[in-house]
Amino acid sequence: MRFSDQARRDRLARRHALHPVHRLDDVTDVARAMVALHATEPSTVHLAIAARLNEPTVDRVESALYEQRGLVKQLAMRRTLFAFARELLPAVWGSASARVALQQQLQLGRDLERHGLTDDGPGWVERGRAAVLDRLAGGHALSAARLRAELPAIDGRTVVVEGATRWQLTNVPFAPRLLTVLGAEHSIVRGRNEGHWRTSRPAWTLMDDWLGEQLSPLSSEEGYAHLVRQWLWTFGPGTEADLVWWLGSTKAAVRAALRDVQAVPVTLDSEDTGFVLPGDDTPDEPVEDWVALLPVLDPTLMGWKARDFYLDPALVPLLFDSNGNGGTTAWVNGRVVGCWVQDADGRVLVIESVPQPARHRAMLQAEAERLTAFLDGVVISNVYRSQLMKGEPLP
Repeated sequence: MRFSDQARRDRLARRHALHPVHRLDDVTDVARAMVALHATEPSTVHLAIAARLNEPTVDRVESALYEQRGLVKQLAMRRTLFAFARELLPAVWGSASARVALQQQLQLGRDLERHGLTDDGPGWVERGRAAVLDRLAGGHALSAARLRAELPAIDGRTVVVEGATRWQLTNVPFAPRLLTVLGAEHSIVRGRNEGHWRTSRPAWTLMDDWLGEQLSPLSSEEGYAHLVRQWLWTFGPGTEADLVWWLGSTKAAVRAALRDVQAVPVTLDSEDTGFVLPGDDTPDEPVEDWVALLPVLDPTLMGWKARDFYLDPALVPLLFDSNGNGGTTAWVNGRVVGCWVQDADGRVLVIESVPQPARHRAMLQAEAERLTAFLDGVVISNVYRSQLMKGEPLP
């Protein structure tokens, strides 16, 4: 079975809930549709949902995150913070999050010793873990700064070391890194945000307290299989390399998961082998023209390692930074054609990198007005700003 690039783009309209007819009515359903929503930049969760939701409001997203708690933030694939539908957490905890937690715990222990804070890094981590969990017991929710101030066991900073480069942080506290480990291992969770919705000032809370129940992680194999099944429905067809990159896992884990879900191979226009779920190898019906304005690190933009089927390779340097973080994007019929920014008053403006005909330009303008209304005067400050967002000249 050959699966064309056009057929892959057609799937985005429905499965990514980007075509107006196929937008969703429930906030958590958007997360389910996309498997996970990037949350490294807090505003991405709200904006990714707004692009896919009928009648989006900030309050609806905040309610899903902090009142209903059907949407939960969890460090997972590629050491990235995501917002997952609550029922997916056991699969994530047993697979991608467990891998990240182990990596971060070992690295933290080594760095503690390297910077002379202790000669027993693992012991420091265990004592710090016990102190944090004890302090948060009983339903307490505290910021990282307050935990660091109240708990001497997690105090301590890095020092300049021989051979340090500008990329090696110095004179910064170790406590946030311990909280990262505990978050990855799902002992604690970023609870209520004490700042504006576009910023991140979480109060850390015990995960069981936040959820109101104790969930058990799946085994690594079960967890990866579940994530791969979800990914194939949303992003398939995709290649083994796409999955290895997206999961931040090994080829062995991906191959085992593909076998477990009985993935079906298909041939892509690139002549690479892609995979779909059993019975899902028939292309979706085409839809009428559609456009979308997506935020920094949107899951559609970041869903594959190989992006040629929706993005001209010549545009990658304009839309992604040197670490592969994608900026805002403007889409027409499943292709990236530019980005969007805001003016000083919060109005959304589309910047085309690929000139569009009048009809599509009008559709992009209408979507910009829709997004402007959602933002309601709030101006988003992005950490990951692409060259095109910065207004740097096109080549």
